[in-house]
Amino acid sequence: MTNAFQAVEAGSLNQMSWEQAVQWLRDQPDQQELVRACYFDDPLNEAAERFWQSAEWKAIAALLPPPQGKALDLGAGRGISSYAMARDGWLVTALEPDPSELVGAGAIRSLAEQSDLPITVVSEYSEKLPFHDNSFDVVNCRQVLHHARDLQQTCREIFRVIKPGGVMVASREHVISKREDMQAFLDSHPLHKFYGGENAFLLDEYLSAMQLAGLHVHKALAPLDSPINYFPMTTEQHFTYCTGPTAGLIGKSMSNFLFSQDHVFGRALMKILVSALNYRDQTPGRLYSFVGVKPLAEGQD
Repeated sequence: MTNAFQAVEAGSLNQMSWEQAVQWLRDQPDQQELVRACYFDDPLNEAAERFWQSAEWKAIAALLPPPQGKALDLGAGRGISSYAMARDGWLVTALEPDPSELVGAGAIRSLAEQSDLPITVVSEYSEKLPFHDNSFDVVNCRQVLHHARDLQQTCREIFRVIKPGGVMVASREHVISKREDMQAFLDSHPLHKFYGGENAFLLDEYLSAMQLAGLHVHKALAPLDSPINYFPMTTEQHFTYCTGPTAGLIGKSMSNFLFSQDHVFGRALMKILVSALNYRDQTPGRLYSFVGVKPLAEGQD
């Protein structure tokens, strides 16, 4: 996109739109691996299909109830999660305020038309959802809550529109350990300097916002707990990363045997190792995912 290129050439940081920033990234020959990892590549229907088949989506889908009913994809972006849910059998409403044909509502409409999947697009913000109470069985938020202008209000709205017993999954949310870490996170983000739209919250802020809204936080997955968070690292790369220090001490073969996922002892050891590594990880902007459940009303089974 010419405007994006001119903005970079002129040094006009934080002056781009999100669409321009993504287009700039797509235009960089040395950033194509990141482009694919973010599912910013075209054709969009192929990128969406790749996401549906990914370990990340399979792990998210495993946290959801059986796909029967209505799902809300909050902050749907290009629509890759909307596509995945619709492919699984959900009737999907994609909420996306950005009208962009590349990274917003326009892209989702094109994807829905090309795929002939049941995806309805609504252009609105998360702080005031245009839906009746108890409308959805599932609310999916992929990389959304950390962008909320009002996190507590967004969580209250999510709680309101979920049916009793319904599930919210908020995935790949940026976490900082203390306020002073924010600038380090923003400086490390590949696109923030261009469009200025990134953000992160303390872990306790996410948890308290969900709990105060009325959601029961069923899971809080740390960076190395699931491919939801550690993607684009593969399962094999994840295993090597986690066991690397041990392999350096006792040898790769012995380490692979100790942490083998083929037996209960190895899986238990790996779980302890991952927990220790998660505890030590204080990287500004590291990724967490959450599962929240709306309690059943009194008297409901």
